[in-house]
Amino acid sequence: MALEAVDLVKTYSAGRNKPPVTALRGLSFAAAEGTVFGLLGPNGAGKSTTVKILSTLAAADSGSARVAGSDVAARPDRVRRAIGYVAQKPGTDPMATAAENLLLAGRIHGMSRRDAKARAGELTGRFGLADVANRPVRTYSGGMARKLDVALGLMHRPRVLFLDEPTTGLDPQARSEMWHEIARMAGDERMTVLLTTHYLDEADHLADRLAIVDHGTVVAAGTPEELKSDLRGDAVQIELREADGAARAVLQRVPELREITMDGCTVRGRTDDGARALPPVLAALDVAGIAVNSATLARPSLDDVYLRHTGHSLETDGEDAPKALEAAQ
Repeated sequence: MALEAVDLVKTYSAGRNKPPVTALRGLSFAAAEGTVFGLLGPNGAGKSTTVKILSTLAAADSGSARVAGSDVAARPDRVRRAIGYVAQKPGTDPMATAAENLLLAGRIHGMSRRDAKARAGELTGRFGLADVANRPVRTYSGGMARKLDVALGLMHRPRVLFLDEPTTGLDPQARSEMWHEIARMAGDERMTVLLTTHYLDEADHLADRLAIVDHGTVVAAGTPEELKSDLRGDAVQIELREADGAARAVLQRVPELREITMDGCTVRGRTDDGARALPPVLAALDVAGIAVNSATLARPSLDDVYLRHTGHSLETDGEDAPKALEAAQ
């Protein structure tokens, strides 16, 4: 395996007179060489902490991890030579050009000036930055700057690349281009890519396998299709005109519906036959005097998988990430 994490535990101090914040609670997963492995979860779930431990930027309180065959704690020097790391925040000098940023990164990794210059030219061409390679990075668009961040992580041809929320803030075109490049790196170059994201469509599109992380532990793992196929039938989503706590109790009496959850004005459930279940669902709410704005049916999605294992929608969880944990990380 190119990546292995076994029972990782990490706790941060939250400040004077405050209880510690546990970021990881026995997190475990493994990723094969030449694959994209996704860590899916809301902000504050422990994804960034996991990447920091695997990339030697933080030490676990307990548990073990191996990257590209080397133990992270025992041989951090080997691990650093084998990995590239693209953090959420920009890692470039905005006053320098792309060519200068890449050349510096290559020299830091021990490349000769000639090899670093050649590699910089190769990467600016590959990421569509050749025409702006000699412009200061501060003049770049968000998509251009993010491409340069990824190029920096690739300068020394790593065996494992960590991409921490690589498409946050990108427009649809730039996001699509980034997806293509990530897939190409794993497929053509046999590079292992660990991708952290809270975008469901991104994980579904890119990940060969993924782990859903919630409150510092893996709650589900497998290929996207395996995880979705575990959910039988259709997903039902009802948007109420106003939040009404009685809706859940009303719908629990509808025999065709199961796994009912409420989130504000949104009620979700599962059914073996959506077309048959929807009329009695709407009738039950109407009899109870609960007004409905809309009702939809859909095949299982990764959000349904997340909801099944955590009891919360990923998008809603992402809005309410634990502030203490975000600050600690």
